[in-house]
Amino acid sequence: MKNSLLKRITLDPNICHGKPCIRGLRYPVESMLELLSAGMSIDEILADYEDLEREDIFAALVFATRLTQVKSVHQIVP
Repeated sequence: MKNSLLKRITLDPNICHGKPCIRGLRYPVESMLELLSAGMSIDEILADYEDLEREDIFAALVFATRLTQVKSVHQIVP
């Protein structure tokens, strides 16, 4: 199931400057994660963005999970 969800995440240099987006739409994964972390529910997001599907939000979460599955993390000094 996870692999099929990841197919919903697209990378296109002509859309949102190449940021990972949902299904080629102009909805960056980053934006969906920000909405979720701000406390919006999936149902609230879907009500605001009618062309998104529940699986799109799950795909964004799977994508973010994959990004954090690294062997080590190094602190970035500002």
